[in-house]
Amino acid sequence: MGKAPIITPQSEDFPKWYQDLLNKAELADNGPVRGTMVIRPYAYSLWERMVSEVDARIKVTGAENAYFPLFIPESYLHREAEHVEGFSPELAVVTHAGGKELEEPVVVRPTSETVIGEFMAKWVQSYRDLPLLLNQWSNVVRWELRPRTFLRTSEFLWQEGHTAHATSADAGAYARRILEEVYRDFMVNVLAIPVYVGRKTADERFAGAINTLTLEAMMKDGKALQMGTSHELGQNFSKAFDISYQDGEGNRQLAWTTSWGSSTRMMGGLIMAHGDDRGLIVPPRLAATQVVVLVVRHDDAGAVGAAAKTLVDELESAGVRVKLDDRVDVQFGRRATAWELKGVPLRIELGPRDIAEGLGTVARRDTGEKIPMKLSELAGTVAPALERIQNELLSAATISRDDRTHDVSTVDEIFDAVEGGFARIPFASLDEAAITRLSDRGITVRCIQTADGEAPEREDEPGLIALVAKAY
Repeated sequence: MGKAPIITPQSEDFPKWYQDLLNKAELADNGPVRGTMVIRPYAYSLWERMVSEVDARIKVTGAENAYFPLFIPESYLHREAEHVEGFSPELAVVTHAGGKELEEPVVVRPTSETVIGEFMAKWVQSYRDLPLLLNQWSNVVRWELRPRTFLRTSEFLWQEGHTAHATSADAGAYARRILEEVYRDFMVNVLAIPVYVGRKTADERFAGAINTLTLEAMMKDGKALQMGTSHELGQNFSKAFDISYQDGEGNRQLAWTTSWGSSTRMMGGLIMAHGDDRGLIVPPRLAATQVVVLVVRHDDAGAVGAAAKTLVDELESAGVRVKLDDRVDVQFGRRATAWELKGVPLRIELGPRDIAEGLGTVARRDTGEKIPMKLSELAGTVAPALERIQNELLSAATISRDDRTHDVSTVDEIFDAVEGGFARIPFASLDEAAITRLSDRGITVRCIQTADGEAPEREDEPGLIALVAKAY
């Protein structure tokens, strides 16, 4: 009888595999209130890396970080009718505080367009104050009926950017810049996840927006995951909150605003885009621990421990994020399996026999390949190996996604195509009745694209392609 797998195989039950991995790799637990989550230290270290990488890119675009209140007067949301209608089912509302009923209920922040709009109106007076480019890292609450850790939770962590501009063109260009230079660059070059770029249909765009740009990724089970969005809000919120400025001729003008965000949903994307039946696989550029030096067992002379510490020092000096695991009181196999579950890109295993031969065994997490190497050469070969792994992960994910994206010409062909993949169909082929048929089967238009795979300027451009899939 074979050894039982540590986690459920993906092919057997993908949702169970996902839940097993969260538990066994010590990534997250369910919180005490339904729909909330506890992010455990290892997963939080990955989130910190995501924050650092995304934040650096945001700052390059000129946005500055600020912080706005968690509690928002309920009346703020009612100023923009489409916005409040879109969020009403998800709102958490506080009616009592300090032992008394509040004169006005307050909403626990579902997103901050309204409260930031209030302060933009206060801070923007002249065209010289524009563009106003703000970002905040915070938590938000959207009461989730069908929670799933990292993917849909009632409380989650995110960044939300909010900007005000003098012209529609400037706002539109900035929204695209965020999508491409911040989100797409991070997801492709750090997360090693290829993404489709597109524009949401009117039915799918953000409540209160005139345009929503999106990045859609394919998970290993063929479903889509929305990884980041950037919205042009037009003048809707400017009208609601009087975000206006005096132009160069002394006339009062309404500003044009944008908002954009990415969240801990990226953790779910990381898990489901790269993970396998042995656990998580973390791309080296993201990994908080890129290499673990694993002592198999110590020798009487202490040579193994000394060699391990020397190697760790050399790797740290080379800029590698490395951890030493010399817990020989814990069985070696158990430790190796634990690091494998956590997806650390490289393990270097050292034991008495290795040291006697001047060798170390390098194990790649992505391929499972094990290669004996000279100890004297290890420090110099690790960095190139990590880059090789990064590139190969992106390549493998891209090939898999492309192989499972099917061009179809009729609605009926979509149903087969989205069982384990995406479908592409001329957008003109999807009338309201077709979209309803798809929706009844849990299939949505993830985005629309130009023929060359970019986000169109308008939804009514000729020759557009619709990307269709089942989604998380």
